[in-house]
Amino acid sequence: MCSHLVAGFHCQPSIINMCRCCTLAVVVLALTGGWCPCAADVGDFAPCLQFFYKSWPPKGLAGTPICQRYNNQYRFATLYSRPRRSPWFSAYLYSVPAGKRPTASWKFEPQLAYPGADGNMIPFPPGPVDQNVVDSQAVDLDYINSTYSRGHMNPSLHHQSHEDRSATFTLTNVVPQKAGSNDGPWEALEQAVNKTLSAFCLGEAYIVTGIIPYQSDEHWLHNHRVAVPEYIWSAYCCPNYNNSLPKELKDAFPTYAAIGRNDRNSTEEIVPVSKEAKKQFRGYDVRQMSLETLEMYLKDRFSTVVSVFNEQCSGSD
Repeated sequence: MCSHLVAGFHCQPSIINMCRCCTLAVVVLALTGGWCPCAADVGDFAPCLQFFYKSWPPKGLAGTPICQRYNNQYRFATLYSRPRRSPWFSAYLYSVPAGKRPTASWKFEPQLAYPGADGNMIPFPPGPVDQNVVDSQAVDLDYINSTYSRGHMNPSLHHQSHEDRSATFTLTNVVPQKAGSNDGPWEALEQAVNKTLSAFCLGEAYIVTGIIPYQSDEHWLHNHRVAVPEYIWSAYCCPNYNNSLPKELKDAFPTYAAIGRNDRNSTEEIVPVSKEAKKQFRGYDVRQMSLETLEMYLKDRFSTVVSVFNEQCSGSD
């Protein structure tokens, strides 16, 4: 697992041996001057504040911060819920996509299972998964033969480099999402955001995508293994943008938000249902709204003030 850390240093492939292996690798690197102590990737957003507008993570939600690291670089940030085995939100910097969608190689976060483990996300090994990993987070078996797809919070579509796109395929970045949402209105929203930001955002675009849980009677995969959200939300902050906006985008800057249904049987107070939608997508509508309206719904469901961006993305950049 840790042989990439030191040339000629090899480990047994089991996750159980990972901690001993990584500890030895750290000692070797420290003695040779090839390693410097860094903040933990799990438990603190300090190493990856660049993914938040003005280095200010959303306020109001409690969870486990993860600086998502892949191939020794931080790629995005996630606030993870250990009890739900799924994220509350992921935050990332948008970049104009290039190339084909990477082949899905699903990964896990070793530090959720072993605090002393290496901080890079790791592809699931073939065969049985170590019990510490199973206990600490979602695994492939949770989604296989379920009625839910793996719904990205941070989508591959919103990144340029192959490595940034590949890094989104970690189960700490996905929630159980109905295919009618994931392949329909929610995908259309991600495409629309991509088109809008690539055309009119002149500087950094900060995106946060998260979930809204059921108010009661939570839904789960595999007997309380992974919590299913009732809604998915997303918002972006682009403080520097082209002022020559078409009429239909006049309210799309500097902020924009949306909530999507993940349960076609939910009531329609938050997101109405279009009767004209195709049958496979009916009930999975997405409602576009202001950041203020989104935060109103978040406050109502979480029973606390939730602030997505510093000064609602209105401060001088």
